[in-house]
Amino acid sequence: MTEEINFILDSAKEAMSGSIAHLEKEFLNIRAGKASPQMLGGVFVDYYGSQTPISQVANINAPDARTLTVTPWEKNMLGPIEKAIMIANLGLNPMNNGENIIINIPALTEERRRDLVKQAKHEAEEAKIGIRNHRKDANTDIKKEEKKYRDWETDRKSTRLNSSHLKLSRMPSSA
Repeated sequence: MTEEINFILDSAKEAMSGSIAHLEKEFLNIRAGKASPQMLGGVFVDYYGSQTPISQVANINAPDARTLTVTPWEKNMLGPIEKAIMIANLGLNPMNNGENIIINIPALTEERRRDLVKQAKHEAEEAKIGIRNHRKDANTDIKKEEKKYRDWETDRKSTRLNSSHLKLSRMPSSA
């Protein structure tokens, strides 16, 4: 029984760690005013007919806190990369200079800061809900295992009682 419970606990810990890792990934995607190559992590480019992550067709650098540069490995990919960044709806305005794409990150306004706080709270709440669900599932599974064990114990005891009763009933009477 302890093996099953340990397995359930390990599975729950792994699932909860996955929820936290997902939250960290989502926090990286929040554009908080500082340029980061991870900001373009969810951008997919049409690369010869297939959707490919931008990081697989270009180098993405942050030369300073307010600028991203995207340097494609093939010059003919400048247009599709620029289009993909606009389609991704990140609120960024790419500028093509013929060799690479420059993206200036605008300064945060008070309204944008409030939106970022709301978005961060939402992502944190989603992670909390996920962790609660994993914990609830683990508790349910542990209760099922405990019930199985109790039922097994009850069956074992009743079998022992029945077999001892049968032995007593088979004994010859001494009268």
